[in-house]
Amino acid sequence: MAEENEGFIEDDAIVLADSDDSGVEDVQTSNIIPFIMEKYNRADDYRQQDEERWLRAYRNYRGLYGPDVQFTEAEKSRVFIKVTKTKTLAAYGQIVDVLFAGQKFPLTVDPTELPDGVVSDVNFDPKEPEQLKQSGLDEVVNPYGYRDDGKDLPAGSTARTLAESLGPLGDKLKDIDGVREGVGKTPTAITFSPAMIAAKMMQKKIHDQLEESSASKHLRSTAFEMALFGTGVMKGPFAVDKEYPSWGEDGEYSPSIKTIPQVSHVSVWNFYPDPDANNMDEAQFVIERHKMSRTQLRGLKKRPYFRPSVIDDAVQLGENYNKEYWEDDLSDYAPEHGVERYEVLEYWGMCDTEMLIEQGVDIPDELQDVDELQANIWICNGKLLRMVLNPFKPARIPYMAAPYELNPYSFFGVGIAENMDDTQTLMNGFMRMAVDNAVLSGNLLIEVDETNLVPGQDLSVYPGKVFRRQGGAPGQAIFGTKFPNVAAENLQLFDKARVLADESTGFPSFAHGQTGVSGVGRTASGISMLMGAAQGGIKNVIKNVDDYLLRPLGEGLFRFNMQFDFDPNIKGDLEVKARGTESLMANEVRSQRLMQFMQISSNQALAPFAKFQYIIREIAKSLDLDPDKVTNNMDEAAIQAELMKGFQQQQPPEGQAPAGANPADPTGAGGGTIGTGQVPVPQEQGFSGNEQGASGQAQGDGQQPTPVGPVQ
Repeated sequence: MAEENEGFIEDDAIVLADSDDSGVEDVQTSNIIPFIMEKYNRADDYRQQDEERWLRAYRNYRGLYGPDVQFTEAEKSRVFIKVTKTKTLAAYGQIVDVLFAGQKFPLTVDPTELPDGVVSDVNFDPKEPEQLKQSGLDEVVNPYGYRDDGKDLPAGSTARTLAESLGPLGDKLKDIDGVREGVGKTPTAITFSPAMIAAKMMQKKIHDQLEESSASKHLRSTAFEMALFGTGVMKGPFAVDKEYPSWGEDGEYSPSIKTIPQVSHVSVWNFYPDPDANNMDEAQFVIERHKMSRTQLRGLKKRPYFRPSVIDDAVQLGENYNKEYWEDDLSDYAPEHGVERYEVLEYWGMCDTEMLIEQGVDIPDELQDVDELQANIWICNGKLLRMVLNPFKPARIPYMAAPYELNPYSFFGVGIAENMDDTQTLMNGFMRMAVDNAVLSGNLLIEVDETNLVPGQDLSVYPGKVFRRQGGAPGQAIFGTKFPNVAAENLQLFDKARVLADESTGFPSFAHGQTGVSGVGRTASGISMLMGAAQGGIKNVIKNVDDYLLRPLGEGLFRFNMQFDFDPNIKGDLEVKARGTESLMANEVRSQRLMQFMQISSNQALAPFAKFQYIIREIAKSLDLDPDKVTNNMDEAAIQAELMKGFQQQQPPEGQAPAGANPADPTGAGGGTIGTGQVPVPQEQGFSGNEQGASGQAQGDGQQPTPVGPVQ
């Protein structure tokens, strides 16, 4: 469970009066507890049908029959063909492969088209005459633009100098004369992009924070619930204190503590959103249900703005966890003993300002006239453990819910298991019929006429069995009947249901390893075409992940850093972009297109229009290489070019011996040096392939063979 981020916001958080004491009477908190419980019960009742859908999906995934399936005495087989598991894991694997194809979290930060606050480009020409250089840093940047330029005047805009708009390059360019806004027009001009540098510094910081919080692991858990239940939920970012192990020189353990933003996965079973909302943008509140041990509940006292004395009172009242009806199905068994846990509800959402004032919350002056505000409230055992105003600016509910398949009229989406619920039922039925019929037809039905047999015999049948007949009794005493075998027809229906499962889920069987593909899929290009067509369904899923999960998560981290991180190098007019769909193009296809474009742009007339630095970096990415390690930036490329130029100047021209070589001894056998020369070609003296032919010709003419070697 993620920690909260109020460690950063002691000045901004609005807390209960005397939050470290139990001075607030229960009478004051008597209104807020029913308010939260009413919201929780309403959300719980609304998602009843969704819970039943999830239970069916879970049983199909695990291969378990529900209580609604009744078997007759004649049905001996209880087999369950877990095709749902195969399809769900295939969908989960494709989502993870697409999201992490670039070996990085699929989030990027780019400057806006018209960045505000940080200038887009600046340049200076080092070869410009000194008399033409002016102190461009003192030039005033006009924030107003010009008529019909597409820019709206931001509130409170003021004229500022260019030096104030350089962002992360302010210190590096402050002592350089002649820095001007815009892209350089002369061949010797050097152009910098402060807005782009600020964006990439913010992107690097966000990626580092995601790596620190193990966001990839939480995203994979969310992707799995998306595929299985239809909805995946993540929470964050919240500030947590992470402990890094460290030992001193004396061997004493002295860990270092670092505060980082944390994101975490929230199970859909513990997520209770506003029943009247269709997505998180419309949600007025969200409640998360926690199952905490005594130790975990007491651990809340160490976190900001929790009321320690009230937590102690809640612990003293004893465990109050009430199991839901679906929990026994998820755990596969129902323990006889009770659950020694506490049920804690975490509420994020709107609350009337009057109610907050009644509970002792101090409302800032600028919010006094607002009718309702967002608050974070924790309750357990009828006790108010914590109550603060939402610390995020702008206020937002810190949860992201992404549907696998969007249901526009419901909050929760539709998953793989629900799409193939009927076909899974058909496959199980046909397979049970086939197995029962195969067992029945594989054994003889034995009919015995006991009047023809000697009484008292054992009627069991086995190889070599002997039955004693009555003397003089007419007719046959034992008859064997073979039952008709119709298992083949049942298996044909099973295969048809499996094909329908491919259609209903959008995941063909060959996409997750089915062999024996015929027709167009027997060739490499054919299977590539089929796989490309099969990716059409996953594109919509990844787009949902981008829109409902990755983009809100990236914007949350961006706002978190802008609000609580005071590094001026990451400030700017930036926007977060989710890049999950970009990974859908196969790396091989992407690298081929990049190479084709590089060949086209190698034309001298077209070369000035191509950004070769970007092309080289993208080719490295398509080859699964780290572009920062295998490519140079502009400065490093210039240095490398100078080194290569100097190295080439030191090499002698082709065919010319280097200084100090002995022309009379090019092999270096006598002079101690190695000569250089042209490589022999066929039919020339010195080519080894001529040796046999030359020797044979010389012997045939009665002459001595000409020795093969370098020309003297």
